[in-house]
Amino acid sequence: MSDLPTSAANFCYRHPGRQSFILCQRCGRTICAECQTQAAVGVICPECMREQRKNAPRTKPAILTRLTGSDKPTVTYSIIGITLAVYVLQFVFGDQITTQLWYAGFYSQPAHFEPWRLLTTALVHGSIFHVLLNMYTLWIFGQLLEQLLGRGRYLALYVLSALAGSLGVLFLASSSTPVVGASGAIFGLMGAFLVIQRRLGGNARQLLVLIGINLVIGFIPGLNIAWQAHVGGIIGGAVLGLIFVQTRRIRQKSLQVGLIGAFAAVLVLLGFARFFVG
Repeated sequence: MSDLPTSAANFCYRHPGRQSFILCQRCGRTICAECQTQAAVGVICPECMREQRKNAPRTKPAILTRLTGSDKPTVTYSIIGITLAVYVLQFVFGDQITTQLWYAGFYSQPAHFEPWRLLTTALVHGSIFHVLLNMYTLWIFGQLLEQLLGRGRYLALYVLSALAGSLGVLFLASSSTPVVGASGAIFGLMGAFLVIQRRLGGNARQLLVLIGINLVIGFIPGLNIAWQAHVGGIIGGAVLGLIFVQTRRIRQKSLQVGLIGAFAAVLVLLGFARFFVG
């Protein structure tokens, strides 16, 4: 068997001492095994690879794609991440952070008008057990509801349920009752899920038992659980769940947005009325 012919063209253009008979499929130059990058068809040289990467459309890093894809519960991830970050700040800075965000009836009086606390209270928690339990429950129901409702409706449900939970404390508890935690918002998710499941003909028995147990636990003396926030949250979530399921057809989108806005306005007005009327 005769030897293959030897010429300059049969040596790697980057390593002249290395003989090769493999060509870059883009520019046609000879490249050795070290310089080859596998392509869809054949191999390409380092210069062509750099050019290809430079001209390729930019994409999200893999981790962002996994977290923000259209089928991913991005809002749930975000709420959990923000809440845990706030708890870390609480742990590091203590009451300096907690007292800036939590809700207590004292801060709701006209002389100390700080209404944002009705929402920021959902970001602060009393202990690591408290925050982990709430975030685990949010993880369970949040994934289901975000996929079912879509990100915008789901975010509206969470925020307005948190507000409804705080209003439950405003109207049902002592004016000096301190309240922290996302329980009102999470009970709102459960209330919405219960209504939607029942209206669509699903079996809601297990969910009813779960909600019932959690509501009863809130009334046990000595546990310092704000059952008022649970009641307010579940009522708010149930109302929103009814709106969602009764206006789920495409042609009812404007009606749905209007009803959600009207419900939000009612909650805000109730809050202002409690602040200034007493």
